[in-house]
Amino acid sequence: MKSKTIIYFILTVAVIYLIGHTISSDRSEPNTEFIPEMVHSIAYDAFASNPNTIDGKTLQTPPTGTIPIGFMPEYPDGELTIENAGTVLKNPFKMDNADLARGAYVYATFCQTCHGLNGDGDGPVTKRGVPPPPSIKTDKVRKLKDGDIYYLISNGVGNMPPYKTQIKRNDRWLVTHFIKTLK
Repeated sequence: MKSKTIIYFILTVAVIYLIGHTISSDRSEPNTEFIPEMVHSIAYDAFASNPNTIDGKTLQTPPTGTIPIGFMPEYPDGELTIENAGTVLKNPFKMDNADLARGAYVYATFCQTCHGLNGDGDGPVTKRGVPPPPSIKTDKVRKLKDGDIYYLISNGVGNMPPYKTQIKRNDRWLVTHFIKTLK
């Protein structure tokens, strides 16, 4: 037990000695760097050659199958078309008042300008020369599955542009719920 205490004492004295002799109280001179390679690493330009990589390039191709953070695939594996969207895509939300209110808000922000307050296709832009969209209260729209409506919002149809870059994924599903409630 005494030998461990003596070893700990010697190590403590050594550490104090090193700290005392490497850290200077004089602010005009730099302190000693323990691992200077960590402080002064070589920065490589993205398109410059790099001797540290196998192929000699700094910019590396991501490994196969990797997904960048925040870019999860929107659809399941395989090709998704308007014909199979209703069966492939399933709405992950159950209708509640908070979700419906959010869907109404997003509809008012992005859809109401063309489709109108009640979905009749009489939005304000139609009075300024934009061709009016069809009413979203028709039987044809009512018979569409949630996945079909979601696909149309995401990818657009006819004069309607795709909204997948403007409206978040969850909000598109909530707008789908809201559209189903329009009578």
